Amino acid sequence: MAIVAVFSGCKKFLDVTPKTSLAEEQLYTSEPGFQQALSGVYGKLAGTNLYGDNLSMGFVSALAQNYSTLNTSASISLQQTQLLNYASNEVISYTDSIWSSSYSAIAAANKIIENTAANRSVLSNNSYAQLRGEALALRAFLHFDLLRMFGPEYTAGANLKAIPYKKDVNENAIIPATTADVVKFALADLKEAADLLQPVDPIVTSDLRSRRNKLNYYGIKALEARIRLYSGDKPGAAAAANLVIGSGKYAFVTQAAAGAISSGLTVRDRLYFNEQIFMIRVRDILPTVQRYFRFRGSLDQSLTRSPANFATLFETTSGGGSDIRFVYRIEQDGGNLFPSKFWQASSATTTIGDNLLDQYVPGIRLAEMYYILAETAETPGIGVGYLNTVRQNRGISNLATTITATDLTAAITKEYQKEFYAEGQLFFYYKRIKATRMLFRNINMTPADYKLPIPDRELQFNPNYGN
Repeated sequence: MAIVAVFSGCKKFLDVTPKTSLAEEQLYTSEPGFQQALSGVYGKLAGTNLYGDNLSMGFVSALAQNYSTLNTSASISLQQTQLLNYASNEVISYTDSIWSSSYSAIAAANKIIENTAANRSVLSNNSYAQLRGEALALRAFLHFDLLRMFGPEYTAGANLKAIPYKKDVNENAIIPATTADVVKFALADLKEAADLLQPVDPIVTSDLRSRRNKLNYYGIKALEARIRLYSGDKPGAAAAANLVIGSGKYAFVTQAAAGAISSGLTVRDRLYFNEQIFMIRVRDILPTVQRYFRFRGSLDQSLTRSPANFATLFETTSGGGSDIRFVYRIEQDGGNLFPSKFWQASSATTTIGDNLLDQYVPGIRLAEMYYILAETAETPGIGVGYLNTVRQNRGISNLATTITATDLTAAITKEYQKEFYAEGQLFFYYKRIKATRMLFRNINMTPADYKLPIPDRELQFNPNYGN
């Protein structure tokens, strides 16, 4: 690995913390220092290089053809991204920043993991479990998304070199792990994290909503379900998804909340807050949202699709016109349709509890657990029942229980396209199922088309990618 870049990023974070913050050498001598370090990792996830933009509403959503960008101005282009021109300077710039920022966050998580062991005596039992558990889970979360972006498709590439799974804080380049080993290491991290958090996590012992913006116990199990499905372990994926749903901690948004308007101010729960199993706090999301999704005098300067495209996406001519994801999250601005999932609320008091609805991006949501159960069900008839649960809660009619396996797969794909629009998950779904076409891209795809190239800087500094 090009660890020099990784560690410079890590030290930069520590250097620019406020003067009232603890110095790096003091961070791991007290519980407040550990908490500050963990907050720093979440802060890195929220940055525009990662889930505050590129890995949510921006780059990976453009890869999945969520936007029509071919006439978009250079200020927010993503043109070459939509074209999947991986050799372009545009795409290289995005992938370089995602790679380096991810490994910087991983390095910061590894610091916490290392020091929870080295400085165990300064931590209470609960703090040790929470800090170490979340850091391990975040390490798995970040590595898995790097794998989904830069690694080969699993079924054909399980034994091929993929990405380095970095478990320590030294600057040594390491041999990239195979795809199967990345999955194995991530699941091992999640197992330890779950064992640590299950007895102490307030989201288990009570129902603290604030734990949704941490990689909590149920977020860990939901991530486990996602990873196991990716690797073909359908029984394991179903078991983890069932555990999350069976917890009773999460409920589908109501139509009243999804479409609420009060005193002329938009107070809609566009995020579907109670469905969020893990979400990422992005305090400075406003500039990105306004730049991408607000009318700025020309449709060429914003990220959206045509009314006809939205009609196709949500199947409005065949019952989808009542879908709350279409009715309340595809809205007009300047007389034009835009996705409003991440629009800022009109009132600063638009909150659920202490949580501003407009300062988060979804990490893992409830609907995905039902989609996993639909995909892993023993029969199509059972599977469609899980899919229909989501459809009912989105305001659209049930599919027939006599559905074929082929038609169920097609229906699941349509649900992913609707549910995760502008959210960053769709491209990875297409890759996992080896989709030969993406919606709105009339060019055949191969598994290789879903693999982003490892950054040149990494290949230059790490000689271990050769056979």
